[in-house]
Amino acid sequence: MNLFSLGLSHHTAAVSLRERFAVGADQTDAVMRGLREGAGLEEVVLLSTCNRVEVYGVAQDPAAAMEIALAALQRRAGRAAEFARFNGAGSVHHLFRVAAGLDSMVLGETEILGQVKDAYAAAFGAGHTSAVLNRLFQHAFRAAKQVRSETEIGRGAVSVGSAAARLASSDLGDLSTCRALLLGAGEAGEDVARSLHARGLMELLAANRTFSRAEALAAALGGRAVEFERWRDHLATVDIVIACAATPSRLLRADELAPSLAVREERPLFLLDLAVPRNFDPAIRILRGATLHDIDDLEAVAREGESLRAAEVEKAEVVIAAQVAEFARRAAERPAFAAAA
Repeated sequence: MNLFSLGLSHHTAAVSLRERFAVGADQTDAVMRGLREGAGLEEVVLLSTCNRVEVYGVAQDPAAAMEIALAALQRRAGRAAEFARFNGAGSVHHLFRVAAGLDSMVLGETEILGQVKDAYAAAFGAGHTSAVLNRLFQHAFRAAKQVRSETEIGRGAVSVGSAAARLASSDLGDLSTCRALLLGAGEAGEDVARSLHARGLMELLAANRTFSRAEALAAALGGRAVEFERWRDHLATVDIVIACAATPSRLLRADELAPSLAVREERPLFLLDLAVPRNFDPAIRILRGATLHDIDDLEAVAREGESLRAAEVEKAEVVIAAQVAEFARRAAERPAFAAAA
């Protein structure tokens, strides 16, 4: 097969490394275009989420293309990293597992399927896919749907948002006396906000660059929206700060937070940075009165209850294996496609 994939994920790379390789939505097309030109890729899809950065490609010489693509990603990130590598059927199997939520930090989560669909749509819309990746990704979506319909892999699974709320409760106790400031009202931010609200949060302050989105979320949860440019004004009065804003630079440095901590009268401040690249300066961890967590700290919380779904994982893996075999069979029936794949 001329199909390959390579990537790094939460399994082997901490957020401090993943954020160096992360690709924002506004950069995705340029990076894919550069990979096609530099590595001679006939097709390419780039998947970049909080927990993974992966390239799926088709090339006449997959081994050589993989090395060139990896070197390009490392130059862009400014550092080396060990990427997992898959060829042919291995790439098919890996993508199907990713789309089905079997490779996620939160086992069985559904958000990843939407992220894979978005990554494929971006590549397809920009003309970076053709016969091989079009069929591959469409089949991956069907495989993920079958896993959902034939197993209960998602039963009891926690979302990133609910894991974040559980971690906040663990640190602060009763949330009914707490006020939270949310930076970024996208899907991840809304998930966290609703999870905090479900745990009895007293008040939500939502900040987003598009103010109307912050207003809509705050109104739905009985909170209030604040101007994104003024969110630092509230650091002295909130108990929780959740950050999941897409930004190329840090939103908060340790020296910027220190004055707000000095007037908090010993009230602890819980900060959770779910963004990749991270929104908060990691040096905040050393400040007295502040507790900073990042997305990697959610893993232990997210894995609670996974043992109860072990049998469902086995069923899901059987479905994935059958779908990989079906993909290979269909590819073999199409001479032109088989030659490319």
